Amino acid sequence: MMALQRFPNAAIVSSKILGEKLKFPNRRTAANRFMKAAMTERLSTYDPQNPKKHGLPTKEVLNIYDKWGRGEYGMIITGNVVVDPTNLEAIGNAIIFEEGDSEERRSLYAQWAKNMKHDGALAIMQLSHAGRQSSIWVNRTPFGASDIELKTDPPGTMYGKPIALTTEQIKTEVVDRFVYAAKYAYECGFDGIQIHGAHGYLLTQFTSPTTNNRTDKYGGSLENRNRIIIEIYEAIRKEVPESTGFLVGIKSNSKEFQEKGTTVNDARDLCEAYEKHGFDFVELTGGTAEKYVFAHERESTKIREAFFVEFADAIRPVFKNTVLYLTGGFRTVGAMIDAVEKGTTQGIGLARPATAEPDLPKKILNGSVPSAVKDAFNPNDIIKQIMASGSQIEQMGRKSVEDAGGDVMDQISDYSDPKMVELFIQATYKLFEEGKQAAMAGKAPKTVVVME
Repeated sequence: MMALQRFPNAAIVSSKILGEKLKFPNRRTAANRFMKAAMTERLSTYDPQNPKKHGLPTKEVLNIYDKWGRGEYGMIITGNVVVDPTNLEAIGNAIIFEEGDSEERRSLYAQWAKNMKHDGALAIMQLSHAGRQSSIWVNRTPFGASDIELKTDPPGTMYGKPIALTTEQIKTEVVDRFVYAAKYAYECGFDGIQIHGAHGYLLTQFTSPTTNNRTDKYGGSLENRNRIIIEIYEAIRKEVPESTGFLVGIKSNSKEFQEKGTTVNDARDLCEAYEKHGFDFVELTGGTAEKYVFAHERESTKIREAFFVEFADAIRPVFKNTVLYLTGGFRTVGAMIDAVEKGTTQGIGLARPATAEPDLPKKILNGSVPSAVKDAFNPNDIIKQIMASGSQIEQMGRKSVEDAGGDVMDQISDYSDPKMVELFIQATYKLFEEGKQAAMAGKAPKTVVVME
């Protein structure tokens, strides 16, 4: 077996600054600057006919976080935990909803939080509502900020026509559900929650002019479009006050890269509001389901690695107390340090590098590696890279660390090996063909490539 191939030309430099603690406005601290960013697992139970058994974290989910929990992250964020059982990003999402409450659900979530904290990480639950990005196999008429359909080719094959939420439903079907889930997370031992306000999910559908044509108090001006997020935050703080030490953060777009989409100036104004209202942290990212941006849009960002680094530079000055994390593109220790020293960000978010190597922060902080694993995929083939990362998440879930003999890398495919990449590509073609046949038969296609 060949050794893992890493990003080349990475300078051997001290990682001391990355090991510094981060203090949040509510006085909680993260042990270091590393954050494991949210990635969807799609490995929870799916049984909409039986609420008590619907959206439960499985042993596979617990095994995944058993491994990340031993990677010396300062903060670990779960994949999107959905707050509405009928508006899922995909079959297999974990869900928190009052109708499905049970001792079993609470026990599983408590264990999930515990597994994330092996090395002292803050355990953060990402709360999400898919809105119009609900899978058509889950809901053909999901809620949306407006009734603007997400276009796919061919039309209607992935997402249905959304129904615009009424003003009353915004409170009962969105705000109240986020608050219930946040309090649930607190009661189950999580250290905080992250509101998903990016990547085209429901809250982004409110903040973005491409998906919000409302004429009530939730439409029109940027302040109105951001109103729902502020209402969620304030309602959560009434139930779980800042004095508890429970963190409330948000994942927010720096730019949407679409005509009439949210601009960097809009993003700065949104973040200024989050700072003003007391959010503990903001994670900056970018793009939507209509415009994926998990690669470099400009040559100028390649030097500094992070995809959204130039936008973060423009937004960073609004934060005086709120802690900023930047996710997307970081691969070498030198670039991470550069972003921190330049004041672009305070925290370093890792996503795909964390599936190739669950304990990457530990290796960086002890000085044993200068960079992340470099996969052998075509760098322009983002979809296959994302799917490959999903396959590694599935592999992480097969065994607990104990059952794997203490090896957090157990069974994880090495996609720095071109031969393994070729095997994966063959498997994806098989998955696509099976998906096409399933769709023709009216069945939900598989979403995870399983590599033996």
